[in-house]
Amino acid sequence: MNLFDNLAAAWPLVANFESFFALASGIVIGVVAGAIPGMSATMAVALTLPFTFALQPITGILLLLGVYKGGIFGGSIPAILIKTPGTPASSATILDGYPMAENGQAGKALGMALYASCTADVISNMSLILFAGWLASFALSFGPPEFFTLILFSLTIIAGVSGDSLIKGLLSAVCGLLLATVGLDLVYGTNRFTFNDPNLMGGLNFIAVLIGLFAIPEILSYVWHPGGGKGTVRALGEQHVTFAEYRKSFRSIIRGSFIGVILGSIPGIGAAPAAFLSYSEARRRSPNKENFGKGEIEGVAASEAGNNGVCGATLIPLLALGVPGDVITAIVIGAFMVHGLQPGPMMFVANANIVYALFLGLIISSVLLLIVGSVAIRLFRYIVDVPRSVLMPSVLILCVFGVYAVNNNVFDIIVMFGMGWLGYFMMRNNIPAAPFLIAFILGPLLEDNFRQAMLMSNGDPQILFRSWITWFFWAVTLITIGALIRTGLHQRSAASGLKFASKD
Repeated sequence: MNLFDNLAAAWPLVANFESFFALASGIVIGVVAGAIPGMSATMAVALTLPFTFALQPITGILLLLGVYKGGIFGGSIPAILIKTPGTPASSATILDGYPMAENGQAGKALGMALYASCTADVISNMSLILFAGWLASFALSFGPPEFFTLILFSLTIIAGVSGDSLIKGLLSAVCGLLLATVGLDLVYGTNRFTFNDPNLMGGLNFIAVLIGLFAIPEILSYVWHPGGGKGTVRALGEQHVTFAEYRKSFRSIIRGSFIGVILGSIPGIGAAPAAFLSYSEARRRSPNKENFGKGEIEGVAASEAGNNGVCGATLIPLLALGVPGDVITAIVIGAFMVHGLQPGPMMFVANANIVYALFLGLIISSVLLLIVGSVAIRLFRYIVDVPRSVLMPSVLILCVFGVYAVNNNVFDIIVMFGMGWLGYFMMRNNIPAAPFLIAFILGPLLEDNFRQAMLMSNGDPQILFRSWITWFFWAVTLITIGALIRTGLHQRSAASGLKFASKD
């Protein structure tokens, strides 16, 4: 049977009230959970999993996938409105979404986040349907040397989110790399910077670091200067995304979608690096790159396209190889197992109707996400009417609850407040937080894959050049560094020229 015959045979499984209701309910649950700081999409999927056991296989899995997709978009709502990413994948959306909100364009930022998310979702789903086999085999060719060069290239995006000072951006990244080394050494199992405290053996909790770095500094700033901001939270504004603005950002959305698809098809990378890489590429290619970080709508579009492009692609290794693409699909695989389904190549033979029913459900989910997201934006606009004196304590309570709920550990709350003070110091001294977060995410992956590669080759560095994939990433890394140096020299010469002209 060809693709269209398989889709036609699977249509009856999806074309019923139960499947549509499960998808819509999942997206609603995901959007609400994503909009609560600390309540990540991963947690929402995990909490929903037990409710799928009594459902039909296709209904239960579609419910989980709806929660997944809704949660990734939902995280952009608090990221834009209150500078608190609902999910780690929404971290990059803060960079331009929150400045747009401060400029009275929160509605425009939320609208672009929704349209970019839905566009990327469609592209990701179509990539899953058309290229599952090929992309899965491509992902399978990645070993530690390939991962190392990919992550090394990804670290070059730090320069793109360093603001006006590359030195401050690099300082922030170094701090992130240092804190990422806390915990057990994954290769030899030795303690590093744990100070004999068992709470530190697992490293610093990522959600605690994320919320502490972005949300707590805003609360501390309000405590220090309660009258410094406006009396209420930023208004959504009457402006909406125009077709011209969407068309202007379309290239960045398409590029970010494919970045998400490629990184999503590689197990273990995740949505946050994809969002930052997409944002960096959009900034590098944009004629308005100076406006990035100050309220550029294309930056919101690129980051949301990057993180939503991952969603469908993470199912590629899951369905084609039986290997979960990220933490969320590792939970979803549990639903497959409960219903007696074994993801992998044989599933396309033994349960082809289930596979193609999922494909159809994913396409429908893109339309439902657009509808639910539009309603959610209108409902969440009431957040902007809440006085800051009420909102900030409420955000603090949500942050504490969200961080504690991850591991039921009070120590994570202490980490959150510690990172909050660090973030406040960085904010007061104009040190960007994004490079810190990128380095904190990618640092352990870079180290672990480098050390595994060295163990594979008995210390021979030639293994880092073993395939065309490694050569490709070495080349693009060098090209990017060269472009950064060239841009820095141009800026320095332009600045010296202006200084000389002012003396005259």
